[in-house]
Amino acid sequence: MIVVLSPAKTLDFATPPTTAAYTQPLFLDDSRLLVDRLKTLGASRLAALMSISDDLAELNARRFEQWRTPFQPGPAKQAVLAFDGDVYDGLSAPTLDAAALEHAHRHLRILSGLHGVLRPLDLMLPYRLEMGTRLPSARGKDLYAFWGERITARLAEDAAALRARALVNLASDEYFRAIRPAALPVPVVSPVFEDWKGDRFKVVSFWAKRARGAMARWIIQQRVDDPAALAGFDVEGYRFDPGASTDARPVFRRMH
Repeated sequence: MIVVLSPAKTLDFATPPTTAAYTQPLFLDDSRLLVDRLKTLGASRLAALMSISDDLAELNARRFEQWRTPFQPGPAKQAVLAFDGDVYDGLSAPTLDAAALEHAHRHLRILSGLHGVLRPLDLMLPYRLEMGTRLPSARGKDLYAFWGERITARLAEDAAALRARALVNLASDEYFRAIRPAALPVPVVSPVFEDWKGDRFKVVSFWAKRARGAMARWIIQQRVDDPAALAGFDVEGYRFDPGASTDARPVFRRMH
């Protein structure tokens, strides 16, 4: 089974990594093209392009200027340990043991505007570049055009190598749009997490993000390889609701 997650805007490069194992990202040549393009913009144009504050734009302009490959441990950190935020709180990767991290490295993929696809132990430097950014390049008007079929082809290769039975989509819509499901050799399963709010069940962004990370962790720890087994997910009070579900869209609900 292949699991895909979104990255996070929040990063943690202060906490020491819990493993010395690392790899280099697969698409560094493509990432370098993006960084070279971003270096030409300067902080003021970065602020407008990314809709971020001047201070944050200055920070990221410095990051792009200092971007060097191959990445080295210390300045760089394993992606699954560097990303922070709601999804990664649910995943809690620093508490996974070595065997679970190795399993995650084979089965979990983090989609990235700058890197295309990151494996958990791939090193990365601090950056900000969301997949929805309309950064024009020789490949097209935005990052979806820049990455084209590359992300899908990589995921298809990974799925074939693992003889995966499904791709579990735990990414946001913004990032999953970079994938062409019809070109994958496996079906896509997109779990939905709903909480009782007011007088009905609905997706509550904060809790849904945490649940995505928690399901990714559960899949890793349980070594789940059958999409039908996802119905057994019962972390943090969520339960599978067969009446609200389809094979491609299993729904998990929780009462508070």
